[in-house]
Amino acid sequence: MVEPAEPQTKYYDEYSPSTPYGEDWNTAAVLRHQADINKDRTYLSVPWRGEEYSFGETLAIAESVASAFLSAGAVHGDRVLIMLPNCSEYIFSWLGSSLAGLAEVPINTAYKGAFLGHQVRTTKPSLAVIEAGFSSRFIEIYEDIASIKCFYVTGENESVVTTCKELQALGFDALPWNSINKDTTVTELPDVCARDLGSIFFTSGTTGLSKGVMMPHAHMYLFADECVSLTRLTEEDVYMSVGPLFHGNSQFLAAYPSLIAGCKYVLHERFSASEWIDQIRDAKATVTNFVGVMMEFVWQQPELESDSRNDLRCVFAAPTASSILTSFQQRFGVEAFVEVFGLTETCMPILTPYGLERPAGAAGLLNREWFDIRLVDSDTDLEVPIGQVGELLVRPKFPWTTCQGYFGMPDKTADAFRNLWFHTGDGLKRDSDGWYYFVDRLKDAIRRRGENISSFEVEQALLSHPSIEEVAAIGVDADQEAGEDEVMVFVILEGAKSLSADELWEYADRQLPYFAVPRYIQFISELPKTPSEKVRKIDLREIGVNELTHDRGPQPRRSRDRGTYE
Repeated sequence: MVEPAEPQTKYYDEYSPSTPYGEDWNTAAVLRHQADINKDRTYLSVPWRGEEYSFGETLAIAESVASAFLSAGAVHGDRVLIMLPNCSEYIFSWLGSSLAGLAEVPINTAYKGAFLGHQVRTTKPSLAVIEAGFSSRFIEIYEDIASIKCFYVTGENESVVTTCKELQALGFDALPWNSINKDTTVTELPDVCARDLGSIFFTSGTTGLSKGVMMPHAHMYLFADECVSLTRLTEEDVYMSVGPLFHGNSQFLAAYPSLIAGCKYVLHERFSASEWIDQIRDAKATVTNFVGVMMEFVWQQPELESDSRNDLRCVFAAPTASSILTSFQQRFGVEAFVEVFGLTETCMPILTPYGLERPAGAAGLLNREWFDIRLVDSDTDLEVPIGQVGELLVRPKFPWTTCQGYFGMPDKTADAFRNLWFHTGDGLKRDSDGWYYFVDRLKDAIRRRGENISSFEVEQALLSHPSIEEVAAIGVDADQEAGEDEVMVFVILEGAKSLSADELWEYADRQLPYFAVPRYIQFISELPKTPSEKVRKIDLREIGVNELTHDRGPQPRRSRDRGTYE
């Protein structure tokens, strides 16, 4: 009797860098290269504003921005805060920062108060690019913004003038964004290296405040170039994105891959499920991406015979809603869905090959030429057997291709990079064929509406209420697929004080970004704790939503100030 052959472990072997690994792995080099070979080809299209920019025009504007930033007093390695809704100015601020040897700091446009203050205070930016409507939030945290030498303000002319005067009255330099191209002479710009810091993207904290991920240029390049491979992007493609640019999914997983591939990047103001298919058609988009429940929201729209009449061939979804995947492909005529598992800190060590049938729920295969990964017992760091859930550990095989730690947080950096591996805090399992499956967040983080939410920051915001003694926040399963949570809080009131759920929701609306406001509230007399007084959230998750829970109900998609999720 012949023994059955052992299943052969599969890997993602399709990735070959667009540019040989080296110092050219930086945004400045990529932009200059494309402006040289594709000078007149369209790079950026902003349909709702009627704007289009070629690669050559993009470089010229970015050089003007870089010169303005340096003329304003920024020096190599300084940070540039960017708090803008989706717009061309965002792209030029990012690229201008890169050309000037500065690091961008994207800020969520929903942030205010303590959330905003923490990120500004941590990164100490020397420059800021903001929309006029956000200025009051910065004025409210006046003590936290002392490092900012100059504000560049976008928006309607009248509001820009008013905002500049308000900021100038407080002692800040403040200029209209439009002054950059008018008044700036392009100066000699510095050389930028692959190891230079390109971006600081904030990710949710688990037992503390959100952390600023230090991303060298090579790290951002690899992120984007993996996406080029994953989606088989070429200069003939049109990549449309609808998510906010302050998220990596729209910037280094859409705008940047388009730059590397030399194709058109179509940027929309916001995601609208009802408008999505028309936007795809109008843009003649061949590639797009989904985050979280966006895919399901599109699926829920009334089906039309014309749905499949479009140019779309590939959707990058993280994660995919597996139960509707096949039907979605057929309905909209999509050739391939691709998926990954990655983190801001690590790039994407796990990817799905284009068009390859995969087991239900699988996130992908190891990109073995570029990463080592392990699944371990989180207490011992010893590997777990195949089929068992373990914490994902990641290690790059090439320098500068993962993050360099958390900005201004050496203790958090040391904790994450233990035993020479980055500890993700995410639980995955692997089957005998080599497919990896995301199972659960081992770390105490919540994902809602495409946002990673720090339970700690939710708790701290609510603890500021004078009637609350203790609070614990957890994520509970949402009604939609794609790994989404709803926020639930358990609250202990102080002494004889009283507080209704409605009063707490009203308070939360003032203190928290809309996506972090709890849907569920439950008042309890005590929290389950360990002997060392840590809250046992595993016990709270077992309690979950019950007859004593106050339910605000599912909230409508909220405006991102000028952008909206509908």
